[in-house]
Amino acid sequence: MIRNTMNSISKLPKERLAEVADFVDFILAKGEEENLQKGIETLSEKSGSLNFLMDEEELYSVSDLKKKFN
Repeated sequence: MIRNTMNSISKLPKERLAEVADFVDFILAKGEEENLQKGIETLSEKSGSLNFLMDEEELYSVSDLKKKFN
């Protein structure tokens, strides 16, 4: 796949190479952002810093609704 891609890229005019480079940079940055987001999620899950929200009592119930939508 890499060989075929490089072969195709080598056939492009120079003006189009910048577009390919920009697209590759975009894909790499997107992957880095996804990895960073997953890391943040994992850290927050393992830290337990938001566990206090699990112990919070329910303030409202269905009986508090003035109008119900189906």
